[in-house]
Parts: sequence; structure tokens; C-alpha cells
Amino acid sequence: MDNKPFDSINGDFRGKDIISLDQFAQKDIKILFSHVPKMREIALKAMPSKIIAGKIVVILFYEPSSRTFGSFSTAIKQIGGQTVEILNPQQFSSVVKGETFEDTIRVFEAYSDAIIIRHPETGSAQKAADIARFVPIINAGDGIGEHPTQALADLYSIKEKFKTLHNLHVVFFGELAHYRSVNSLAKLLAMFEGIRMSFISPAKVGLNPNIRQYLQNKKVKIRELHNLDEVIEDTDVLYVSRVKKEFMSEALYKKIQGKYFVDKNVLSKMKAKSIIMHPLPRVGEILPEVDNDPRAIYLRSQIRNGTYVRMALIALVLGGKI
Repeated sequence: MDNKPFDSINGDFRGKDIISLDQFAQKDIKILFSHVPKMREIALKAMPSKIIAGKIVVILFYEPSSRTFGSFSTAIKQIGGQTVEILNPQQFSSVVKGETFEDTIRVFEAYSDAIIIRHPETGSAQKAADIARFVPIINAGDGIGEHPTQALADLYSIKEKFKTLHNLHVVFFGELAHYRSVNSLAKLLAMFEGIRMSFISPAKVGLNPNIRQYLQNKKVKIRELHNLDEVIEDTDVLYVSRVKKEFMSEALYKKIQGKYFVDKNVLSKMKAKSIIMHPLPRVGEILPEVDNDPRAIYLRSQIRNGTYVRMALIALVLGGKI
């Protein structure tokens, strides 16, 4: 294959790079989600699967990760594939010897049927796709850019709860400026009618200007506020984010950390039929007292759906018989 990055999915995932949510239309999401129940069944029943038997996938993560890294590894193995796993290549690979990013991609392309990459530089996944000529690249997070598979999994969790993706009020709460999961989910939600979004954050770490412009161009109703109480009673989805210490000064981190959090008081103001989500890890922004509330899905269905959606996506990209 000689696939160009950012090709539209257009109903056919096979061999496509998965770089941005801009590649997706509603019909593509419908196709992907239609296979998730089977993936869940395979995982929960520990059913032997050979959907991508013989395929080898490189998981190349230049940033620390446990959930996304583990989720991809599990997803590939659940459907019969094998992995080459490289975590922190800048410390434990030939990158230490001075190997360029370009050469690293070309080397692992020679060993695999696909490369899943996470990198701190925005645009790095597209750069990898430009370099790789024969295998698809899947973006597992590029700097503060996008995190497509997290957003797709989050969207599935929302649809699973509400049975629809229309006419919902989604509130993003916390540190938003450096949150690729927020950027990607906002893009996906913008595809659906009647979606309203509110962004609640400290002034210095508000919504990414590019995403604001994107949503405005799509005529999505958005509000940017500093106080959760202004919208909490009308919230369907409360999407909470941590303060990303790795993207800011120590002084700014200390100023913001601990100021925005969810506790039982917030719960008391929410609808009975609402949900609380978090892409994880959390660092104090959701108190443990919230975890057992049935509306808190972040440690239950949300994280599990991440694996099931990635199973379906990898199967489709690698042309497995589902």
C-alpha cells in the first residue's frame, strides 16, 4: 500500500492511517461501533480469536503510558495478533545512539503490519504516516494535538449510556488547554445534531483556540465558563480532566491543581441519568467518594470500552475477518 495520511475513511478502514478525527464521518463511526459488541464478547468470554492471526503490530510510545499502551497491547492479542512493544524508545532503543525519528519508523515498518505511535510532538503521527510507505500508522496521541482512539471509545461509552449521540449537553471540566482527548472528543461530538458543549476551566488553561474555531465553524453551541455550578444541573456528560503538569510551569501547576474537582456535592446537583467520565489517570480531580456512584463510569465501562473499540478498529484497519 502507499496510503496518504488524512485519507477519509469513507466506509473502508482497510490499510488506512488513523491520524485524525477529520477522517471520520457518521457512517464510519456506525461501521466501527457495529463490531464492538462482538469484540466485547471475545474479551469477556476469553474466546480464542484469529481475526488478525499472523499480523504483527509495533506499539511505539515516546511518552509514558499505562492505560493506552496496555489497552492496545490487550486489544491486538485478544484478536489473535502479536506485538512488538517499545516504551520510551529514547531510553531503550537505538534512539539513544542517535537514530532519527525517520529511520526508527522505517525500521519498525520493516518488521510489522502496522505501527501504533504516541509522541510528545503535535503532528508526529502525520509525520510518521508520511514516512511509512507500506503499513498503516495509528495515532495514540500526538502532543496536545489529537487522541483519536480515546475519543472513539469515549463516544461509544456515551452512546451506550444514552442510546443516542444527538441532543446532549457535554461539559468538559478541568484543565483543557493541553488535553488531546478533549480536542478529539469535541471534534467527534460536533458531527451530531443538537449537541451542546460547555468548557469549564481556569482562565489560563481554557479551550484550545483551534478547537474553539473548529466548533464555531461547525455552528456548535458552546459556552466557556469558570464555574461548574452554572451548568451542572443541565449536564448529561461531565467529562473531567487532570491538570497536565508535564505541559506547564511548576508555578502554574501549583496555582491550578486542586481548584477544580468533583465530589459528593457535585453529584447531588447532577441529573439522575447523567454520567461522569475521565480519560485517566486522575490526580485528585475526582474524589474516591464518587467512584461507587452508578453515574461514575470512568473505572468501569469507559476503560473497558477503550479496549473493545481498539479491537474493532485494529481488526478493520488490518483487514481481519470479523
